[in-house]
Amino acid sequence: MFDAFSWFIFIALVGGLLALDLLVFHRHARTVSMREAAAWVTVWVILGLGFGAFIFITRGPTSGAEYLAGYLIEYSLSMDNVFVFAVLFGYFAVPPAYQHRLLFWGVLGAIVFRAIFIVGGTVLLDAFHPVIYVFGALLLYTAWRMAKAGTGHVDPAANPVLRLVRRIIPVTEGYEGQSFFVRRNGKLLATPLFAALVVIESSDIMFAIDSVPAILSITTDSFIVFTSNAFAIMGLRSLYFLLAGLIDRFEYLKYGLAALLAFAGLKMLTSDIFHLDVWISLAIILGILVISIVVSLLATRGHGGPGPEGAGLIRAEADQPGP
Repeated sequence: MFDAFSWFIFIALVGGLLALDLLVFHRHARTVSMREAAAWVTVWVILGLGFGAFIFITRGPTSGAEYLAGYLIEYSLSMDNVFVFAVLFGYFAVPPAYQHRLLFWGVLGAIVFRAIFIVGGTVLLDAFHPVIYVFGALLLYTAWRMAKAGTGHVDPAANPVLRLVRRIIPVTEGYEGQSFFVRRNGKLLATPLFAALVVIESSDIMFAIDSVPAILSITTDSFIVFTSNAFAIMGLRSLYFLLAGLIDRFEYLKYGLAALLAFAGLKMLTSDIFHLDVWISLAIILGILVISIVVSLLATRGHGGPGPEGAGLIRAEADQPGP
């Protein structure tokens, strides 16, 4: 009964806010200002932490700490998504007025994919416990690749899913308002907005492969894993609009995220011989994030203005679509 009530509270809260966001605040295409983005980031963080307080009160401090740890892991890994969004919007030259709607559907798809991965991951762990070592090794490998790549480079043109979509559905030369598809002479055509959505969704699947096992290293309670994921992802749109022009300031965050994944991987690999208290895990996660952010900000003092990706966003309205 309690679980059903908790799910009802969560679904009603998130569903209502999503409907309000799409149908009221962003019913018509418009550019999101930094002030508005900051306000929404604050709202989603308060809601996310508030739901954590609800779990703390109703399920106890251990569950509350597990939720907070999962929320922090997902929120910090979402910073990597912000970088990818900036590159994608620059490549597809997505007009600023259409970016929020694109991210809305992208985030909605991300929540669906996370639900699938979470259910699959928990079922696998329950049915075959040794798979935890596979997850742990995967996280260590991902951490190594992330640390080795540093800031890295994203090439949307190389995305295999986008190539497949282009072969199946012809893409229009320019944007058709906020439409993902248009019909001309009885033929269905995709727009560059849909092409960008395809890349966003396929990229999120790769992010889910990392983030879901990382949270499963903290807890296998599907309710805590999914809700912490969802609240962190919901604030991702506003976080993008707030930080897109400041990405270059977080130069060393990638290494912090790599350390975070490595910690989760080691925790999984040693889970059968060593149990780390959830509060200690939470302290380690916070420490990694704070250190990587502070070091990044100190190392990039005086680096004003948007970097290459942010500049691409500013030029978006004047450029032609990349596809």
